[in-house]
Amino acid sequence: METRIFKLNQVAIGNDDQATKTPFYSTDSTSGVVWVVKPGQKVPTHMHTTSDDVWICMQGKGVFYPEEGKKVEISKGDIIVSAKNEHHGMINTGDEDFIFIGIVAPTPSDYHPL
Repeated sequence: METRIFKLNQVAIGNDDQATKTPFYSTDSTSGVVWVVKPGQKVPTHMHTTSDDVWICMQGKGVFYPEEGKKVEISKGDIIVSAKNEHHGMINTGDEDFIFIGIVAPTPSDYHPL
């Protein structure tokens, strides 16, 4: 991996139509993405059966869905760990972009919508 230092404002790319996931690195063991979730947008609830997914909340506030029927308020500074087979998803309930970094390991990871 050549690049080891990334500027959040250069990899955080938003889209008015839907939450946007921008990969910024990938190795044989982990991958990193930056999500930009505009007000009212969501990251659909899903799970990975092969990987853990760690979210580091950088900006905004929202609601996290750790399991069916459960809601938890989240905001800048929170770190969320979803082990393999644990549900996770969110909606931006604030008035600014919700930005978080997602680290998935091991890779490759699968994806199962719920």
